[in-house]
Amino acid sequence: MVIRIKVLLGSQDAWETVEKGYEESQDETSLTPNQKEALQKARKKDQQALTLIYQGLDEAMFEKVANATSSKQAWEILQNSLKGVDKVKKARLQTLRGEFESLHMKESESVSDYFSRVLAIVNQFKRYGNNPSMFEDFKKAIAREFEMTDIGLIAYYLGIEVKQTEEGIFISQEGYGKEILKKFEMLDCKPISTSVECGVKLSRHDEEENVNPTLFKSLVGTLRYLTCTRPDILYGVGLVSRYMEAPTMTHLKTAKRILRYVKGTFDFGLLYSPSKEFKLFSYSDSDWAGDMDDKKSTTGFVFYMGDTTFTWTSKKQPIVTLSTCEAEYVAATSSVCHAVWLRSLLKELHMSQVEAIEIFVDNKSALALAKNLVFHDRSKHIDTRYHFIRECIARRKFNLSS
Repeated sequence: MVIRIKVLLGSQDAWETVEKGYEESQDETSLTPNQKEALQKARKKDQQALTLIYQGLDEAMFEKVANATSSKQAWEILQNSLKGVDKVKKARLQTLRGEFESLHMKESESVSDYFSRVLAIVNQFKRYGNNPSMFEDFKKAIAREFEMTDIGLIAYYLGIEVKQTEEGIFISQEGYGKEILKKFEMLDCKPISTSVECGVKLSRHDEEENVNPTLFKSLVGTLRYLTCTRPDILYGVGLVSRYMEAPTMTHLKTAKRILRYVKGTFDFGLLYSPSKEFKLFSYSDSDWAGDMDDKKSTTGFVFYMGDTTFTWTSKKQPIVTLSTCEAEYVAATSSVCHAVWLRSLLKELHMSQVEAIEIFVDNKSALALAKNLVFHDRSKHIDTRYHFIRECIARRKFNLSS
């Protein structure tokens, strides 16, 4: 906290004022005009520095320095308070070290109760900061009770491969993708550049030959797990998932096309790179009347934080829309609803989104409809819940743009 405030003061050329302070004159009547002007400037600088200090404090620490009359006095109070906090932290960490060293499972204690005690101590560690030596003590204490191996940083988990480098953390499912191709005898298939053929329309009532539903469900199920790190195939997988009850040869060919696409993109995945940019934004789109059976559209959106993709969806809309404008409007509303939840989650993680969240929509009519608060023939029949987007835009929490 002290370092952060010091950097803030330095960036605003206010650190010198805090460090040196200024002397308040007891009798201003005896001062010359130039001295009075210099005193006024010093007071102004000191108040600006004091305001900057207040900005970097939490509520508990602010109460301790609220009565300070100068920035130098506030800084001294802050340093003395934090020295006391550091002493308490060190004493508590020594106590936790002792608890770890004597961490043994009791005779009548269940495994779940034992780990509840371990978790309670770990949570206290989080409160007092990271200490590498205590982490080592913790692993040794657990190893005395259970047979375990320290395998270092995570590299593989449930089919997901994790590569940690200086550029960031890259997750992929290359090995799992190859297992899928081997399972369905498509290791030697010809790669293709798109997962879904442009303009493809599937139906439950085509006249093609039926295929084995168990085989088709197994193929779709394995592809669905592949979407954990592959948002680029999510639309295609969602499309074939609609026909698992009575699949035909057309549906199977569409699913196998996804496998051909996976064959050429084994090395695709998600890179989570370090960044100081935590601004949230989203892209929203829809496929109007894409379902040939019920004429419903498909909603799709993806959220980014900085240059990292971290949540996405592709889902059929629950209503039939009358135009591309309405389909895009419903998709944008779904994106806004998800953004409301993400804003709340990020606030809990101390990454509050102060500015309006940008949501990009590629339909000018939908943008105009969302920003127009007047109900007319083009919007009065739309379900009321989808007009939630208008209130969010009016309150400047979100901003739609093309």
